[in-house]
Amino acid sequence: MMKSFSIIILIFMMNFEGNSQQFYSKKEPFAHTYSIVARDTVTGEMGVAVQSHWFSVGSLVAWGEAGVGVVATQSFINPSFGPRGLSLLKNGLTPKMAVESLLELDEGREVRQLAILDVQGNVAAYTGKNCIEMAGHIVGDNFSVQANLMEKSTVWPAMAKAFKNSKGALAERLLIALEAAQKEGGDIRGKQSAAILVVKAKSTGNSWEDKVVDLRVEDNENPLKEMRRLLTIHTAYEYMNKGDLAVETGNNKLAKEYYMKAQQLNPNNLEMKYWYAVTLANNGELTEATQIFKLIFEQNNKWRELIPRLLKAKLLKVSEKQLKEILNL
Repeated sequence: MMKSFSIIILIFMMNFEGNSQQFYSKKEPFAHTYSIVARDTVTGEMGVAVQSHWFSVGSLVAWGEAGVGVVATQSFINPSFGPRGLSLLKNGLTPKMAVESLLELDEGREVRQLAILDVQGNVAAYTGKNCIEMAGHIVGDNFSVQANLMEKSTVWPAMAKAFKNSKGALAERLLIALEAAQKEGGDIRGKQSAAILVVKAKSTGNSWEDKVVDLRVEDNENPLKEMRRLLTIHTAYEYMNKGDLAVETGNNKLAKEYYMKAQQLNPNNLEMKYWYAVTLANNGELTEATQIFKLIFEQNNKWRELIPRLLKAKLLKVSEKQLKEILNL
């Protein structure tokens, strides 16, 4: 790297908030783990996913910003690599330049593991020579997998293969990669926490809208099994949200389709069944709606009490006769 460029980066870093994490400290947290950063070439969404035998690994390892990129910082973690890496991308650096810049100023570079991916799918990764074996990374097309303290050296290659062969939404593909790592042996110490973060290709300007998926399992005997459950529920609620939007626009037929998909993914959720029944009633399919309402009321009578409130809010559109029929179930 040219000397002049190094000076510019040094000045930038010295002025960056959180510069106290710039140098290696034995007090820095561990996150011996495996992770993946990746971009969906169809939607442009970017994501990072991680699993480790460490509490709340997602709060330390996974970083992302819509329209910018994603970062995974692990091994002996330098937490500032997350926000600083994203800031460097926003200032025009490539992932390779960002990785080099962060490590150049870091005295603990040989125990770091770092991966950065930008909005174009460019990616760079680094594994320090003193990361605990088995450790390594693979950079592929629009993704990188990295791991340290693994049971076998075949863990991260298994992740790469699984991701490349996977299909579906990015969050699903990221989880498939993590599951492949665990199947191959994973972290030699075991498992404890996991996280998946997916951000949009372009920022909306509203941070609360820019995260497509943001799920964490902080402490669990089988974090990936729990993550699988959470991701399924998350997908179900996405269908519920689409159903709600369809109701708002008066398209009850489309709402019915979305609510049905949500129920199929999360069949034991009473609320999903409830709103599906409401949509059926609004569509004039009262016979089917009352059958569902009856089953719900038998399990929890509070849902019956909610019916008149929905009528007042104009979310339920039935006649007085139909209302009495529902309430008398």
